[in-house]
Amino acid sequence: MPEGHTLHRLARLHQRRFGGAPVEVSSPQGRFTSGAALVDGLVLEKAEAWGKHLLHRYESDLIVHIHLGLYGKFTEQAVPLDDPVGAVRLRMVGDEYGTDLRGPTACEIYTEQQVDALKARLGPDPIRKDADPERAWARITKSRTPIGTLLMDQQVLAGVGNVYRAEVLFRHEINPMRPGKDVDRAEWDALWFDLVELMNIGVRRGRIITIRPEDDHGEAGYAPKRPRTYVYRRAGRPCRICGTEILHSVMQARNLFWCPVCQAT
Repeated sequence: MPEGHTLHRLARLHQRRFGGAPVEVSSPQGRFTSGAALVDGLVLEKAEAWGKHLLHRYESDLIVHIHLGLYGKFTEQAVPLDDPVGAVRLRMVGDEYGTDLRGPTACEIYTEQQVDALKARLGPDPIRKDADPERAWARITKSRTPIGTLLMDQQVLAGVGNVYRAEVLFRHEINPMRPGKDVDRAEWDALWFDLVELMNIGVRRGRIITIRPEDDHGEAGYAPKRPRTYVYRRAGRPCRICGTEILHSVMQARNLFWCPVCQAT
């Protein structure tokens, strides 16, 4: 599933390419036909992201809400667009560019009230300037749930996924099994500010870059053209800092990676 920085990049791209002008909106697949008809030909006023949710705000005060889920993906091309291929849930066409959306978990019309309800369910998004980290801290400091689980809970923090979870905990030498209530305030502040920095780098660069320059050497990334990581997808490999074998487990049905020495506590 894409992490939050991907949705913010998409929002910025769609704002540049479609914002402030009428957009042709359709659903070649047919599953969003009625929703597309409501906004077809209207001006896209703003594209924005909240965590892993993408919002397209139109002049009608209607909002298209998109959640990519595991399989959702946008493909972009210059006009004129080719005929749709595959199950295109949403097609947007502007003056110079078009985009097709396939495979999302959600693509639906929202009212402002529904957006407000969505925001109320989500924790603060480290990429958004209006985020309030106190909301996350209030939940973490009272919870016996492992911090590794809390960081992935979108009601606690919006937009953080598996890579950022694993890497930021390593960077701050925090064991992912430690209960949230045992994370002290200084540690939480450091985690939050690091997530803000790392996830904004992800927005700017289009890649998750978590390794410090002084550690960016040795064994290549976990996949071709992927930046190096400290622990993510490095199970059984030596820790880049201490040489201990990186461990792997499953936490809340998601793969978890950590160093038992650097993250002993």
